[in-house]
Amino acid sequence: MNRNFTNKVNWVFDNLIPPVIRDSSLFMSIWFWMLFGSKRRYFMEFKGKAPFLTKEEFAAYYRILADKHIQRETDLTLNAVDRVVAGITGESVLDVGSGRGFLVKKIAEQHGIKVVGIDICIPDHLLDTPLVSFQVGDIENLPFPDNSFDTVVCCHTLEHVQNLELSVAELRRVAKKRLIVVVPRQREYKYTFDLHLHFFPYESSLKKVFRSERAEYATIDNDLLYIEDVDKVRAATSSYPCEAGN
Repeated sequence: MNRNFTNKVNWVFDNLIPPVIRDSSLFMSIWFWMLFGSKRRYFMEFKGKAPFLTKEEFAAYYRILADKHIQRETDLTLNAVDRVVAGITGESVLDVGSGRGFLVKKIAEQHGIKVVGIDICIPDHLLDTPLVSFQVGDIENLPFPDNSFDTVVCCHTLEHVQNLELSVAELRRVAKKRLIVVVPRQREYKYTFDLHLHFFPYESSLKKVFRSERAEYATIDNDLLYIEDVDKVRAATSSYPCEAGN
């Protein structure tokens, strides 16, 4: 199923079904059974358990449910892909939450540069991708020094993380020039057809997370885009006068 179709389905569930029904375990279990069969309980229990899972337990959910996720090249809309690829700057790029590798391959092909993809699980068929290297890693503890990559990209990943503030801090830490983030526009409900823990229904939802007036915020189809020139933000911040201590 492509993203445009699932967007329409999610919009109907999130906007036309009353919340008292939308959050009903009885009502939603019917749909979860049809979509996920015997593994429906993993989806239905995930939001309640996720904050207390170890990193290994957290990753195990994704491994167990790998065959139940919607199989498509990318979760991004095509317009969002174009904006992300066009926003790349510099010669080194990190894609955090590289998934099935669609975006890293697109960046490498169009810019002719080497790209690093990192995720909690890396499909075996991606390991020999030209111009791209993959490694297993955690967004909350990225295995790279400060300012390692000219551009850091993170698309359809922040909605999944356990610690949102720490994840954002890590993205900024390893970015030298630019940070590009895309998240899906989605209302929060107890039961959703994904493993999302954080929800961003409006551009203001992103502003609350990133708290940067010097960044670009945009709505593209059913995605929210954030672009921050971290080098300029750091330069502006370092130029602020400090108040004298008492």
